[in-house]
Amino acid sequence: MLKFVKNLKQKLARTKNNFIGKIAETIKLRGKVDEELMEELEEILIQADVGIDLSIDIIDKLREEVRFHKITDVEEVRIKLQNIMSEQFLSDTKAQEESGDTSLSIEEIENTSIKPFIMLFVGVNGVGKTTSIGKLAQRFRKAGKSVMLVAGDTFRAAAIEQLDIWANRAGVDIVKQEQGSDPSSVVYDSLISAKHKNTDIVLIDTAGRQHNKVNLMNELNKIRRTIQKVVPEGPHEVFLVIDATTGQNAVTQAEMFDKAADLTGLVLTKLDGTAKGGIVMSIQHKFSIPVKLIGVGEQIDDLRDFNPQEFVEAFFKE
Repeated sequence: MLKFVKNLKQKLARTKNNFIGKIAETIKLRGKVDEELMEELEEILIQADVGIDLSIDIIDKLREEVRFHKITDVEEVRIKLQNIMSEQFLSDTKAQEESGDTSLSIEEIENTSIKPFIMLFVGVNGVGKTTSIGKLAQRFRKAGKSVMLVAGDTFRAAAIEQLDIWANRAGVDIVKQEQGSDPSSVVYDSLISAKHKNTDIVLIDTAGRQHNKVNLMNELNKIRRTIQKVVPEGPHEVFLVIDATTGQNAVTQAEMFDKAADLTGLVLTKLDGTAKGGIVMSIQHKFSIPVKLIGVGEQIDDLRDFNPQEFVEAFFKE
């Protein structure tokens, strides 16, 4: 675990410096503990996409700590603030767990006896959805699982080709049709095939953009209904892939897709070099949907299981 945390620290170094580093620099330059420092710190949190309400709450807690302990040392202010943020993060995670989340961890999916285990992936174009699916496919294959990829994004030829490349790279099956085909038809054929082949895990890619939001959401609903015709209890997991660099727009996406797809987990990509690192706090605070995976680089093992305690150690602690 220590090696993992150390490595995760390295992967998050740029994002941490953009966020925590800016806080430390502001405190050092300010040189004294006053209300102007509190306001500057609040602004940094908001700019890092922690969210307005959460940012205000965190700085209010910091003010109380400063008053109660009569803190005048700026370095102590930095330590207090990082402790408040990490405690808030873990508190939100605990509340999330107690809200009744019954979805499986990636490790549990690797060991499940459900066949076929169906994972539906949603999200707008350009967030790393297809790449995340490909990396997971390789991971499941290495774990000894039979895997099928489903090219349900039939609106972009590039999406089909990209998923095909990942299928070849991972050595797994893929079901695809021509660009412009009915996505639900592709999904139906794939699940019939998966049941026939006794496939362990089915990973379904979906379109991220149609000519309007209503059509996109209607298509996702149609895909869910199609899945349930073949596997009534499916999909077993619905993951939204979001790009950390988009900041608060990621929160909007989570709200929108949750209404249409009943999300069970989030995949947060591009977390290794963003100025919007506070978005992880914002998401954990606002949603009962757990972050399941984080993307911290281009390598196959840079799509990591999200462990809140390890994230706190890597991101908030010295």
